[in-house]
Amino acid sequence: MIKKPLTDPAPCTGNLLAMTDTFDILGGKWKLLILHYLILREDINNTFKKIERDIVGISAKVLSKELKELEFNQLIKREEQKTKPITVAYSITEYGKSTKEIIDILVQWGQTHRIKILNED
Repeated sequence: MIKKPLTDPAPCTGNLLAMTDTFDILGGKWKLLILHYLILREDINNTFKKIERDIVGISAKVLSKELKELEFNQLIKREEQKTKPITVAYSITEYGKSTKEIIDILVQWGQTHRIKILNED
């Protein structure tokens, strides 16, 4: 005989599904860093090479993959510039700006955590 659960798991399941979707889109080592970079440099021409130079440790291959995924999810915009050779610039979209609050909270938590860990002796 199968027992009925004591509580309805639907609200929890819905929240977990939303978190899973969020992690699928924003998860990994680089996506939030790229978004944060583009939010902070909203009025600057952010070419692929500039992003690659400024985000320390990211390879061109990984950056290309992450930018494609962020563009697919409408968080950033890719624009080919009319230069020779052709350069590509990236910018944050209005939808991408919706991640700013999340990123700001993560930055604040990271700063607090770093202080806590470094001061534990």
